[in-house]
Amino acid sequence: MDTRAQGINRVLWQILVLNMLVAAGKASWGLISGSTAMFADGIHSFTDGASNIVALIAMKAAGKPPDKEHPYGHHKYEAFASAVIGIMLCLAAWKVISGSMWALLAYAKSGIHPKVEVTFTSFAVMFITLGINIFVVWFEIRRGKSLGSDVLQADAKHTLSDIWVTLGVLVSLVLVKSGVPIADPIVGLFVAVAILWAALEVFKGVATTFSDEQRLDPDDVMKKVLAFEGVMGCHHVRSRGTGAIIHMDMSILVNPVITVEEGHLIARDLESWLCGQYDGLADVVIHVEPDNEDQRGRTALN
Repeated sequence: MDTRAQGINRVLWQILVLNMLVAAGKASWGLISGSTAMFADGIHSFTDGASNIVALIAMKAAGKPPDKEHPYGHHKYEAFASAVIGIMLCLAAWKVISGSMWALLAYAKSGIHPKVEVTFTSFAVMFITLGINIFVVWFEIRRGKSLGSDVLQADAKHTLSDIWVTLGVLVSLVLVKSGVPIADPIVGLFVAVAILWAALEVFKGVATTFSDEQRLDPDDVMKKVLAFEGVMGCHHVRSRGTGAIIHMDMSILVNPVITVEEGHLIARDLESWLCGQYDGLADVVIHVEPDNEDQRGRTALN
């Protein structure tokens, strides 16, 4: 396993331990105190831990080197893991919505308020877990950027939604303590919206990878390529990948009177140079064309 994969795995294991501690604290006290919002928050935190496990499994698959059946490698397994995280977010939102709706319907039919016991321990549990989650988001985003990992970035968004959940629960605890017990399930519904928004952001990132959306700006690439010695034109610049691992291909125009070997050397040097210009660019395939009227027309169209 390469250094990058080892780094991602290490972060995932560290975050998994913290997430499970946070989840156990909130869910158990939510049951004891009777808080629907707090218990739902704990369930959401358990999905944080579950997403870490999914990501660890995916990283093991993604760390495999390219082979005959997967010449571009296995890096898209990270995107699969991100998609599962998004689904888990949706399931967590549904759990929050269903629990809140049951409590609201019971109040509407019978006028019975939800029984929620708010104590010093309730606030202590929420503030401690909030601090842990803030640290997790900061740490995971920082490491995700440094390692160029889609799955760490997606998981950080998952945990960020947990922060919004926790803040919502704290508001509900204050209101319940002030004599408004129905605030517990109402806040739960608002919390569900925050969770669904985080899921949408995760799915956007997954769609970028699965749809092979351009990862590098073609115009910026062309400017760099046209300034390279020996290149007289450029067109059909395409890039795709996971964000951390990018593949690119293009056609360049060279003087038609040079030899095939000279054209090859220009392409080889350009490939190596481009990989140093863009973070995550692992592979460039360059098709060499003669600088003639037909090829110049294609370059102009880009």
